[in-house]
Amino acid sequence: MTEKSYGLLKGKKGIIFGPLNEQSLAWHIALACHREGAAFAISNIKMAFRLGKVDKLSTLCGDAPLITCDASRSEELEVAFNELKNKLGKADFIVHSIGMSSNVRKMRPYQDLNYEWFHKTLDVSALSLHRIISQALKADAINDGGSIVALTYIGGQRTFSRYSDMGDAKALLESIVRSYGYRLGKRGIRINTVSQSPTKTTAGTAIKGFDRLYEFAEKTSPLGNAGAEDCADFVMTLLSDLTRKVTMQNLYHDGGFSSVGISDAILEELYGPGE
Repeated sequence: MTEKSYGLLKGKKGIIFGPLNEQSLAWHIALACHREGAAFAISNIKMAFRLGKVDKLSTLCGDAPLITCDASRSEELEVAFNELKNKLGKADFIVHSIGMSSNVRKMRPYQDLNYEWFHKTLDVSALSLHRIISQALKADAINDGGSIVALTYIGGQRTFSRYSDMGDAKALLESIVRSYGYRLGKRGIRINTVSQSPTKTTAGTAIKGFDRLYEFAEKTSPLGNAGAEDCADFVMTLLSDLTRKVTMQNLYHDGGFSSVGISDAILEELYGPGE
């Protein structure tokens, strides 16, 4: 992450859903938002406040307000956005960095999913974005011309066998962005997803074979994998006024992985050095 501030978010207010610890993408996004001059609240579920390091993040970000909220529950979001307005005022940006799958964590094969867990995967990882936006609008808690960014992965576009039901959740998340984007545009509010490289987050490393997936992406991407700090810098541009005409996009931040079929490094690993 760059240490220099460009003041991209000076005077802006927002809320970031999902930071847990230093491994979290949302953690680095919060640090970058603070660096760029924003005032914002940090939100997660009660368990994350007990088991994570959210208090430390708040301190690092100038004592950013902490708002306890389960984003899969509309009633908690209603309270959260009213609390945000009371503490900071209306938001200029919202960051959604929430995802979980018990099926992935417990290595249930896709053809034998636990459907109660599957519903929970969709509710937490995708429908929570819809709920967040809907409640923000109902509470009049987001300003015209604002920006919403959600974190996703190419597994929502292509099949990665061990990504299982999270692939379905990310596809739904990206669809919600497109569907809501049209409606939000009437108020000048833009919404985009950032499709990030495999990143060594708590959720990512729970995927069986993650290290091999990470290495494969590293060898395929012309620029190598994008790290969490790189992701945070990119998100800053999307939250700033520099991208006020960019909306409903799934923006790949993956070192070029999404545009490569196969690389020399992968060919050499499979077949040895070529001619």
